[in-house]
Amino acid sequence: MIHENITTLAQLKKSGYQTKSIKQELRDNLINSLKKKKPTFQGIIGYDTTVIPDVERAILSKHNILLLGLRGQAKTRIARQMVNLLDEYIPIVKGSEILDDPLQPLSVFAKNLIAELGDETPISWVHRSERFGEKLATPDVTVADLIGDVDPIKAATQKLHYADERVLHFGIIPRCNRSIFVINELPDLQARIQVALFNLLEEGDLQIRGFKLRFPLDIQFVFTANPEDYTNRGSIVTPLKDRIESQILTHYPKTIEDSKLITSQEADISDEQKQKIIVPELIKDLIEHIAFAARDSEFVDEKSGVSARLTIAAMENLISTAERRMLINNEKQTVVRLSDFAGVFPAITGKIEMVYEGEQEGSIRVAQNILDKAIRNLFVQYFPNPTKAKKPRKNQPEEKNIYKAIQQYFENGNVVDLLTDTSNEVYKNELDKVLGLKETIEHHLKENLANSELHTFMEFMLHGMAAYSLLSKFQLEQGNQFSDITSSMFNYGNDDVDDDLKELFK
Repeated sequence: MIHENITTLAQLKKSGYQTKSIKQELRDNLINSLKKKKPTFQGIIGYDTTVIPDVERAILSKHNILLLGLRGQAKTRIARQMVNLLDEYIPIVKGSEILDDPLQPLSVFAKNLIAELGDETPISWVHRSERFGEKLATPDVTVADLIGDVDPIKAATQKLHYADERVLHFGIIPRCNRSIFVINELPDLQARIQVALFNLLEEGDLQIRGFKLRFPLDIQFVFTANPEDYTNRGSIVTPLKDRIESQILTHYPKTIEDSKLITSQEADISDEQKQKIIVPELIKDLIEHIAFAARDSEFVDEKSGVSARLTIAAMENLISTAERRMLINNEKQTVVRLSDFAGVFPAITGKIEMVYEGEQEGSIRVAQNILDKAIRNLFVQYFPNPTKAKKPRKNQPEEKNIYKAIQQYFENGNVVDLLTDTSNEVYKNELDKVLGLKETIEHHLKENLANSELHTFMEFMLHGMAAYSLLSKFQLEQGNQFSDITSSMFNYGNDDVDDDLKELFK
């Protein structure tokens, strides 16, 4: 339909336009998309066989939808992308606040205008991008905000009686007539406000201050809720929950690869940063392992969840840490290091809710613990499990210990200081002096190792050995120091020794 040529009610009737409910509109367009094998939702990763089919089934069933899941699980993004399943343009009575259908007007404004002008009633067209409303449920939301109220100023200025329907000021829901309306964090909405939604969902009625209105609004409702809120801070009242036909559970990425794709898609990295900052795949994997380790951490509240925003913010911070170091040393290009992960801690501590034990440990210690666990989990994907190298099991042949030469270097009293802001040259020289380290990496990884990744893996080897207690790693003010674990335990008078070890050997 060429909407630019249709500007009056007569032209609309002549065009053969037929009124269609928004749920039918979504259903018809989804059917066309499925037949043509077009993706329904763009940029939603990891939901192809789980959440998206459930949403599609709900749309085909013409259901209102509740997306239930922990924070950072793309619930709002899914709701917003449903707009793409609407018709590109729909006609409305020109000037209507509630997008009145010219063939089935609801408001007094539209009915009076059509009664006055008849087929000459002016028509305007609304794009699908304007047919979306969203409200974050907060305790201060009122019925007037959502549904409407009597406007005394309008009554006074237009000299209208309070019994006149024209004194009503519509809230956000009536203004989303023929649109998709999303209420985020539904349990945070007060129970009495939720009750006001009953008739809207079941009968389509609109009731404002006792006005006898039969106002069948045409709205696709989408609600989002967090199970944490659902059980602790608030709840969805049972009659309202009963009226939401489809409840769909969302989830976090199930694989590291899906998580990497999400981070790559969402992280705000400039073209300049991409050119100057090299990020090895090892580092990208480690970022995602941090999120997985945090979700399994005994210090993190699993009911609260660990948002995908953690890895996105962590990647942005990691790139910025490497960029800052590069600028300080007046270098043109650099490779992200594990020592750069010191800049990631603010992204971790700001994205996790800790249990009591975590609060006692402190946010930075918990972040360091999560990073160590991530290193441990990733380390054994590249190298033999160091636990077996320390103490082979009985009746089993002793495996070749690839860590022995590196351990020997530190047993001879040597230490390695990897400082956060050190230059590329100093960083490489510090790693190169560890006898056997470079040779071990090159031999074990062989042709799979890129030149730019060599020293990243060398540092990763030291961090991994420390995580498995083959080496000692001390947190310096600006970096890490690696040394022999046995001598460091007994050298507890040294100022750099960890406070926990000092306490242990008092």
